[in-house]
Amino acid sequence: MSVQQLSDLFGPGSELEQLIGRFSPRPGQLIMAQAIEEALLDQKDLVVEAATGTGKTLAYLLPILLHAERAIISTGTLNLQDQLFNRDLPLALKALGIEKETALLKGRSNYLCLHRLEQHGQDEGIRDGDWAEDFSAVSAWARHTLTGDVAELDTVGTDSGVWPLVTSTQDNCLGSECPLFSKCHVVRARRQAQSADLVVVNHHLLFADLSLKQTGFGEVLPGADVMVIDEAHQIPDTAMRFFSQGMSAWQVRELTRDTLVACGQASGALAILRKPIEGVRSAVDQAMARFVDLPAKGEFAKIASTVPQLEALIKALRQLEQALSQVADQSRDLSQCLERASSLEKRLGHFVAGDRDHIRWFSNRNGRFSLNLTPLDIATPLKEIRAQTPATWIMTSATLAVAGQFDHFTTRLGLDDCRELTIPTPFDYARQTRLWLPKDLPEPSSPNHTQALLEQVTPLMKASQGRAFLLFTSHRALRQAAVWLRANTDFNLQVQEEATRRVLLERFLSEPNSVLLGAASFWEGVDVPGMSLSVVVIDKLPFAPPDDPILEATIKAATERGERAFATVQIPHAVLSLKQGVGRLIRQAEDFGVMVIGDPRIKTRSYGRIFLKSLPNMTEVGEIDEAIDFLYGQFHESDA
Repeated sequence: MSVQQLSDLFGPGSELEQLIGRFSPRPGQLIMAQAIEEALLDQKDLVVEAATGTGKTLAYLLPILLHAERAIISTGTLNLQDQLFNRDLPLALKALGIEKETALLKGRSNYLCLHRLEQHGQDEGIRDGDWAEDFSAVSAWARHTLTGDVAELDTVGTDSGVWPLVTSTQDNCLGSECPLFSKCHVVRARRQAQSADLVVVNHHLLFADLSLKQTGFGEVLPGADVMVIDEAHQIPDTAMRFFSQGMSAWQVRELTRDTLVACGQASGALAILRKPIEGVRSAVDQAMARFVDLPAKGEFAKIASTVPQLEALIKALRQLEQALSQVADQSRDLSQCLERASSLEKRLGHFVAGDRDHIRWFSNRNGRFSLNLTPLDIATPLKEIRAQTPATWIMTSATLAVAGQFDHFTTRLGLDDCRELTIPTPFDYARQTRLWLPKDLPEPSSPNHTQALLEQVTPLMKASQGRAFLLFTSHRALRQAAVWLRANTDFNLQVQEEATRRVLLERFLSEPNSVLLGAASFWEGVDVPGMSLSVVVIDKLPFAPPDDPILEATIKAATERGERAFATVQIPHAVLSLKQGVGRLIRQAEDFGVMVIGDPRIKTRSYGRIFLKSLPNMTEVGEIDEAIDFLYGQFHESDA
């Protein structure tokens, strides 16, 4: 397809304009589409930062549908997957007037496992317990669902304890030896993906497939000549998590539960396995009790005192493994439990022994611990994966560059030879927004910082009648803010952790005078266009917590290489996080609002210029009255 033809597709009077009521030609969208077309034709990798409002999804879909024989598109979340597959992709195909075989593929835990449903349906404790109603709903749905996608069943909450019982994991899936393999929803979805021209996946599933670490099915995704990574800013952290090795107390307890269930299928197995199962349960309970009083997260040194309990758990797992080996040939379920016991014992042993090239760290919530070995270097394994995948890679996001440079992203991923492109925002930030940096605030480390910020911004939020997001860098500050606002204002507060994100957003949109208080999960992936959101307040520059074990190790490694770690590691990470938070304010051309950043360091520290240079061109105001006048003027225009 020629450049002129792409211009026709994205220009006035195009099919897109007829299909999308509010479509308007955007120069950046066409530039991005042309760059992707050139990358595909030249087989050259491309990294694109496309600001919010660019229309990046259609900008990559149209040239890919026209030029790629087979394509894989990876997104950051399940919601984005569904939106891309069910809304954007059909629209793009209709605009082009072509047909392609497409498939949506999620991780196995998103599909009903008929075998595990049947297994646990025989457990009276589950049928009559706390999850009885949910289990009954799942059983009824299972009789008529065609896809087995758990997202279909919205009457059972995503946090219900029934889902782990009726879905599978890499650890407990029986693969081709499952008695219900011919009816397996995962198998059906993967077969559709293998024959499709375009497959929509998520980042975790993509990495699992590229590394060929899925078991029981072989390679899941078809060979592709183009890989599109949307929300690519998530890739470094996703890759680091994926290349980690780990185990958790939950996995151990799940193993004992599944082993006990499997005993019902084999004569005499319970007599052999009862004592070692009880031994593992006792050992993991003792380890969890030891973790109760330990920190929520940290490096191995902080939990060195737990080594005796962890070694006892290793010994108990080894004894269960030996017992399972005596009965494993009686059923595939028992054989699979043997494999899991062996894997957990080896992973736990590896963690206790340590590895020079990996960070040993833990997370812990009321004793429910998770132990992890994470590699510092992800560039090398990513290069190896890409070398095994002869495809053109397109990576795009609204937040990839720091002060216009991509080095922080490309170096970390080992992208030595790729094209780079920045698509500026199509929004008129100077007209649509005001940036207010409150004066005379205490330093962020001060215990009075949160209250001082709230005292200054409350008149602004009253002027906007709520319609505000307060984004915090810590849950502690969020909780302090909630207490102060409830005591001093009459806003309808929607507070993270008091309800699910979906419920909080629904309330924010439906209840007048609402203010939403959120931490990390609300800094990105939240879309509230229009007048419903008119003020966004960010309490501090989002530097990662200094006690984060991965950050500590990354800083140490950078320092050993002779780098200034604060400049090469901490600032870029914080800049990209700030850009995500700022991106919540303006979602479309008609939006307007005030951005407040309550961290004096953005003005008093030399590095503050890097943050300001990385943000959209917002008109700065010196006083709150100017911000309030701006809002009143905008509300008046909207009413008129």
